[in-house]
Amino acid sequence: MRYKFSSPISDIQGYIARDEERKEIVVALRGSVSMIDFLMDAEVILVPLICPGVHLPHGAKVHSGFLLNWDSVALQVIEIVSLQLKKHPGFSIVTTGHSLGGSLALLAAVTLQQNFPDSKVRTFSYGSPRTGNDVFAEFVNENFGPRAHRVVHTSDGVPTIIPRSLGYHHHGIEYWQHSDPPCEDTIFQCSPDGEDPKCSASVPTRGINPAHLTYFGIPVSTPFCF
Repeated sequence: MRYKFSSPISDIQGYIARDEERKEIVVALRGSVSMIDFLMDAEVILVPLICPGVHLPHGAKVHSGFLLNWDSVALQVIEIVSLQLKKHPGFSIVTTGHSLGGSLALLAAVTLQQNFPDSKVRTFSYGSPRTGNDVFAEFVNENFGPRAHRVVHTSDGVPTIIPRSLGYHHHGIEYWQHSDPPCEDTIFQCSPDGEDPKCSASVPTRGINPAHLTYFGIPVSTPFCF
C-alpha cells in the first residue's frame, strides 16, 4: 500500500506506506526542491502551532514557513492515516524526512499523536533544522522521549542554519555521526535536551554543504535542497 499526497500551494509532497511485517504506517515527507519551498523556508517567524486536533502548551511556537507547509497537507495525511488505522488496528505510526522534510515529519508526528492518542507514534529526521522554540522542544521531549530520533551527519550545516539567537531550540535526542564511515563507533547519542554542545553544535558550520547531501552513505539530496 502506498498513497501519495501533495499541495499546489506549498509544493510539498510525500507518501504514506504500510509495512505489514513491522505493522507500521509510515509517513515520509520530502525536503525543499522548489522556489516555493525556499520562500517558505525563509519565513523564520515563530508562531503557535495551529493544526486540526492539536493542543500545545501556552507559549509553544514553531517556524511559520514550516507550519504553512505542513498545514497544506495535514488534512490529507490525517484522513489517509485514519483510514489505515481503521483497517489495521494496532499498527504504529512512523514519520520521517530529510532536511525540511525532517521538520515537517516532526510536525506530522505531533499532529498524528494528538489525533490518534491510542497509537504509538515515532519520528525520525535526518539533517533537519531547528523547528520551534524551547517550549515546543520541551513538549516534544516530554511526549515523545526516545521515540523522537534526530540524526546529524558530521558537519551538516542545516541543523544549525536557523540560530538559537532567533528563539529556536532543537528537540529530542540527537544521534551525531561525527565521522565517516557510519558505524557504531562513529555515532554518538547526545544529551536529551536537544542542544548538546559536544555534538553537531560543536562544529562551526551553517548552511547546505556536502555533509548534508549524504546520510549513512546514501545520497539523499541535491545542493539546492533544504
